[in-house]
Amino acid sequence: MKIVCVGLGLIGGSLCKAIKKHTNHLVGGIDIDRKVVKMALSQNAIDYEAKDVSEADVTIISLFPPTIISYIKENADVFKEGSVVIDTGGIKKAIVDEVTDVLAERGVTFIGVHPMAGREFSGFEYSLDNLFDDASFIMTPTEKTPKEEIHLIEDLALSIHFKKVVKTSPEEHDRIIAFTSQLAHVVSNAYIKSPTQQQQMGFSAGSFQDLTRVAKLNEDMWTPLFIMNKDALCFEIDYIIDRLAEYRDAIRAEDSAALHELLRKGRILKEEQLAKRG
Repeated sequence: MKIVCVGLGLIGGSLCKAIKKHTNHLVGGIDIDRKVVKMALSQNAIDYEAKDVSEADVTIISLFPPTIISYIKENADVFKEGSVVIDTGGIKKAIVDEVTDVLAERGVTFIGVHPMAGREFSGFEYSLDNLFDDASFIMTPTEKTPKEEIHLIEDLALSIHFKKVVKTSPEEHDRIIAFTSQLAHVVSNAYIKSPTQQQQMGFSAGSFQDLTRVAKLNEDMWTPLFIMNKDALCFEIDYIIDRLAEYRDAIRAEDSAALHELLRKGRILKEEQLAKRG
């Protein structure tokens, strides 16, 4: 099978490396930065630089969400009839709604996917052939998506060592990802802005590192992601603000009983979550 990846950043580059490592598929790469393409070739992440997507059986679009939409629309006539196109964007409904029918009119199947792995770094130079080992691979097929194409992409994901494939609707993906990913980035990015951060050297350990890890984000990517999922994300931001106010009020009032109960409930929820994972 011939696979072409458009966008050789952290995720696109890692997907190429994993496909090359674990399968015999022929992998082509496209990137606006020729230096990145040369690097991918030198590291055997891709077999060749693709001129376009016209010969790809599967095309992976690994760009920022607005660019995913524009690239697909601008190249709709180029995709190979009967092929499958997937994206790796962290938002699904807006992308699925914009491009599914455009490609279907040309005999091309689009499936929104989201590889649930990443790093606090961006760019091909940080890509890894094992980034997706034991990670979840989310797929958001619609009722019209042919089952054989769903199985094709599912098999590809499992072949490159994703632990499991999760199928859901674009709407459900966006609602849950607002909590599990986007909110964490907002909180971390806001937390690091405390003026006390300037005096933390020598006073910080694991807790500080854990909470600030994803503050180092790519604002070019996350800005449109947050805005494209504004309703779900604003719900989560409002909810955590309300919960933080409860802790603040209990501490300010020196209400030990209320604070103790808040902490106890949070601990129990975390223990239950860990038990489910185990």
